[in-house]
Amino acid sequence: MIELRQFRQFIAVAEELSFRRAADRLNMAQPPLTVAIKQIEEELGTLLIERTNRITQLTPAGRVFLEECRRTVHQAERAVVAARRAGAGLSGALRLTFVASAAREILPVILRAFREQYPEVELTLTEAMTAQQIAKLQADEADVGFVIPPLRDADGLSVEVLTKNQMVAALPENHPLAQFQSISLSDLANEPWIIFPARQGPGLHERVLTACLQAGFVPRVGQEASQMDTIASLVAGGMGVGLVSRIIATANRPGVVFRDLTGTGAPVEYELAIVYGRSTPLLDAFTAVVRSRASWTGSAPS
Repeated sequence: MIELRQFRQFIAVAEELSFRRAADRLNMAQPPLTVAIKQIEEELGTLLIERTNRITQLTPAGRVFLEECRRTVHQAERAVVAARRAGAGLSGALRLTFVASAAREILPVILRAFREQYPEVELTLTEAMTAQQIAKLQADEADVGFVIPPLRDADGLSVEVLTKNQMVAALPENHPLAQFQSISLSDLANEPWIIFPARQGPGLHERVLTACLQAGFVPRVGQEASQMDTIASLVAGGMGVGLVSRIIATANRPGVVFRDLTGTGAPVEYELAIVYGRSTPLLDAFTAVVRSRASWTGSAPS
């Protein structure tokens, strides 16, 4: 089997058309270089270089072999550089999952900053509920996720809380309470509620339920919806009331109004966190960018 160093030796001889000059270029003695070229020719079973007392030139097979040698060496050098850059976290692929609210609140800023610093990294983005992300991480189908705590069955994963986000009430635009700029949760005690499903979004489900209990009532659930956009749309359709992130309220949505919450149970907040498993240089680079762009509130390995 021809070795990479022999490819380089042949390239030097073929380009210099002189064993002496090629040996000087390679910082080696001429006799071992001559032996190396003969070994290549024996391995291939064909003459690559014609040698006479006055001239050294490539045979047709030698010219073809030279081009292939150059490609092989170039590819080998690229492989070394790529491996070193990947090992340093400068290139490679990162599989990222996220809840929908992260896509509106902090993910665009983080991704833009990361791409500016690491343009060679390939990012794969998948929207998923928190429980689905935990399953993907544990099955090694994802590298890092943006989730809403608390997390269930997250053994072996690390969690870092990034931000706290305030929620507001979503009301049909013709609701009697829509005339007020702020309302209390207890004002909504007798309304049908649209809430997050406990199985898919346990963090938001528990946060809304806890806030209602603090305000003195158990919400009467008329419909479940896993996305805040869907909750806002269902409220606009007159199916009930709900709580959504304040960021949702910045969009112009016909049929629905958003009101601040006051009184017992308010403010209603939820946390956004990142969760990941085994540390790698690339993952460390990404989490460093996340921390630099998010409103940092601490960490809690699980």
